[in-house]
Amino acid sequence: MHRFASSARVILSGAKDRPGHESDAGCSLVPPTRSFASLRMTPGGILRALVLTLALASGGLTPVDLAAQAKPDTASNPLAGRTRGSAAAPVTVYEMSDFQCPYCRTFALTTFPAIDSLYIATGKVRWAFVNFPLTSVHDNALAAAEVGLCAARQNAFWRVHDLLYQHQDVWAPLKQPEAFFLTLADSAKISRPALLACVQSPATRETLKQEAEGATRSGANSTPSFYIEGGLLTGAQPMPIFRQVLDSIIREKTRKARRRLAR
Repeated sequence: MHRFASSARVILSGAKDRPGHESDAGCSLVPPTRSFASLRMTPGGILRALVLTLALASGGLTPVDLAAQAKPDTASNPLAGRTRGSAAAPVTVYEMSDFQCPYCRTFALTTFPAIDSLYIATGKVRWAFVNFPLTSVHDNALAAAEVGLCAARQNAFWRVHDLLYQHQDVWAPLKQPEAFFLTLADSAKISRPALLACVQSPATRETLKQEAEGATRSGANSTPSFYIEGGLLTGAQPMPIFRQVLDSIIREKTRKARRRLAR
C-alpha cells in the first residue's frame, strides 16, 4: 500500500532497479530509495532549481510566466509550448520524461489521456513537460528530445509528443533515427527546414542540458518523474495513484481558499 504524507508534500519512489536499468515503474540512473518522505522546500528552493534553471538569461520569471499556454517555446519563456491547462488551475505538475523510456511511453499513452480529460481540460491541473533524456541508457533520447523541443518552437509540441511515443518501438532501435523523425514532422504538419535549423542549433542542446540539470536538482533520478506542488512522484504510476495525489492536493487547496475567504 502506498502511504502519503501531507497532501502537497509527497515523494513516492517507484524505481526498484539498479543504476542504468529499467524497473517495473520507470527508467533510472541511480539506486532508488524505498521510503516516503517530504520535500523540504523554501520559497525559492527546488521549484526554482527545476523551472528557473531553464531561463537563466531571462531573469525573474515566475512559474506562471513559464507556463503560458498555446504559445511556442521562446528563449524567454522556455516551457510555453509544452504546457497545457488553465493558468488559474489550483495544481501545477511538471513532468520530467525521456521520450525513449518505455515507462514514459506507457504513461503518455495510457494514464496521461485520462489526466488530461479529468483534470487538465476541467481546469483543475496545469501540466508542463520538462525534457529529462537519460542519455547513458537511451542512445536516441537526446535526438528525440531535440525534435520535441524544436516542435514546441513551432507550437506543435503535443502533436509530436504523441507521435514520438506512439512510434517509439520504431525509432528507438535505429542507429540513425533522424530520417524517421523528419517523417514525424511531416505527420505533425510542421516545417522541415525550421525543424532542422533548430535541431542543429547549439542553443537547443544547451537548453536540453539545462533542463536535465534542473530536473536533477529537483530531486528526480528516474523517468517519468512528476514535480507536484512541493513533492516528487516517481514512476509510471497508474491512474488511481494520480487521482489520490491530485484530489488530495486540490481538496487541501480548496479548503485553505475557503478559510481565507471566510476571514
